[in-house]
Amino acid sequence: MAKKNNDAKFSYKIENVVATVTVKISEKMDLNVIARKYADVEYNPERFPGLVMRIVDPKATILVFSTGKMVVTGMRKAEEAEAVVDDVIKRIQKCKIDISDPQITIQNIVASGDLNCMIDLNMAAVVMEFSMYEPEVFPGLIYRMQDPKSVFLIFSTGRIVCTGAKTKELVAEAVEKLYHTVREYDVAREPGDTFDFEDEEEMTFL
Repeated sequence: MAKKNNDAKFSYKIENVVATVTVKISEKMDLNVIARKYADVEYNPERFPGLVMRIVDPKATILVFSTGKMVVTGMRKAEEAEAVVDDVIKRIQKCKIDISDPQITIQNIVASGDLNCMIDLNMAAVVMEFSMYEPEVFPGLIYRMQDPKSVFLIFSTGRIVCTGAKTKELVAEAVEKLYHTVREYDVAREPGDTFDFEDEEEMTFL
């Protein structure tokens, strides 16, 4: 569900939480053993060195490597990581593999949102430091916010993608700061304003 600020001037929702996991193992894991036990996992070492495991509730995809390292993607809340990893550890232990003490680190939170205004991307690229806009290559402006540390894709419609923040609080802070920044730099365009902008393609990779 999209989150809105108190004045409902902008909205955003978390699309993906990425975490990495390290564990204690007595020896390298034989991923073939796990693949043989569970029909719902994918393992093709000739194409990719990791085993792909999917958890239904909470929904997540886990890449498991023989070194014990894991990457968890697809979660909507950072708080889900512990339950996801616990499930994975139990499934691996059922294969009689010695694995324990998972250490979880949230690496990235991806959110999409709407600033509820049009953005003059050509002007934004000129006046907003740490921004890059090459419409012939990509229809959105890339803005690297320094504090809080995050990266935004900004489209002329006001749609945004925020990545790089590691907590939901930092996501909220970054989106609100961007909302005020585009107005302070006078690149926001309200209904009725006219300006030239490139037609954009909606992003579908989230």
